[in-house]
Amino acid sequence: MPPVDFRQSQSDIDSGHPAIHCNECQSALQSDSQQAVSFLLLDQLTIPIVSCDDHLERFASVCGLTTEDTATLLDHRPAGGICCPGCRLARYNAAQPMVPVEEGAIVAMACPTHQTEIVQRFHTGLETQHHLSSDVSSL
Repeated sequence: MPPVDFRQSQSDIDSGHPAIHCNECQSALQSDSQQAVSFLLLDQLTIPIVSCDDHLERFASVCGLTTEDTATLLDHRPAGGICCPGCRLARYNAAQPMVPVEEGAIVAMACPTHQTEIVQRFHTGLETQHHLSSDVSSL
């Protein structure tokens, strides 16, 4: 698998995309090892994801707020494999977009449709988390 190109362009920096301050995320994103890839199982989705363990857990827990089931992270290829042909081939595309997660980032190595869906789920989970924490603080 080719290393993911996580470098930020000047337009990314100017548009407010945060830099990656997590050394473990940077190492995982630069690695060309299959060991750096984890798999997020969320509803019917199986998405290969690259990041450090802490930010993978954070991303999965926030995405888990958008489902009745649990979001599961696997450190190995799932037994059923990856169903979507586009997601199976996405690992060969070295220019995958990053999703900021606190001071780190994840790269969802998926087809454009599933990338959009997982990023929307993450943002919905962040909104849900914000509403839950603001409801508790108002008590």
